[in-house]
Amino acid sequence: MPPDPITPVLEADVDPLDETPDDVEMSLFDHLEELRQRIFWALAAFGVATVGCFIGVKPLVRFLEAPAGPVKFLQMAPGEFFFVSLKVAAYSGLILSSPMILYQIIAFVLPGLTRRERRILAPVVFGSSILFILGLAFAYGVLVPAALKFFLNYGADVVEPLWSIERYFEFILILLLGTGLAFQIPVIQFILSALGLVSPRQMLAGWRYVVLAAVVIGAILTPSTDPLTQILLAGAIAGLYLGGIGVAVLVMPNR
Repeated sequence: MPPDPITPVLEADVDPLDETPDDVEMSLFDHLEELRQRIFWALAAFGVATVGCFIGVKPLVRFLEAPAGPVKFLQMAPGEFFFVSLKVAAYSGLILSSPMILYQIIAFVLPGLTRRERRILAPVVFGSSILFILGLAFAYGVLVPAALKFFLNYGADVVEPLWSIERYFEFILILLLGTGLAFQIPVIQFILSALGLVSPRQMLAGWRYVVLAAVVIGAILTPSTDPLTQILLAGAIAGLYLGGIGVAVLVMPNR
């Protein structure tokens, strides 16, 4: 019987980069058990980091109060500073435990990734971490001082700045976390381009919608209502988007 001519053609058409080298069949129970263990270690890392931050929370509070300058903070209700300390410790613990949480996520999904997807895993993790830190630094060094200066100067000749410590930390923590997440835009662009879903040319063609979205995101992520902070964040988002297009062109020139 002559060999089937279709089989060699099909095997030749299979791209090695689309194969999953560690693909192992597991039952649903095994998947759920592994997921339970991953979640347990992620929560354990978060809990340990949060407890550690709560023990040393006062230096963290002073560090976050520094951009306010001479403003005096008031405790408007019993236990207000205690709950503020819990929030600061939880946010700080989440940031410190994020490498462990990210590791558990990667370890869970890695067996199902193809070689093509694994090639972009390291740049994505590294770039995401760097951009998140840059986002925190940008919010702390630029956005927060600009917003606080606006509010202080606006009513300086009318009211004395005595702020609720809870409201202040709601403002600064949300702004820090929101800016860190907004700085992940180039990472998303890199993933879309590397997987061939969106080309840099298509990204550039939609710049008008990106500018509009940047303004909307800037208004949503900034807990204050001052236009200066919103404009600064919207400008940073638009700049990151253009930078993400440049990275996509350099990394994937053929696309």
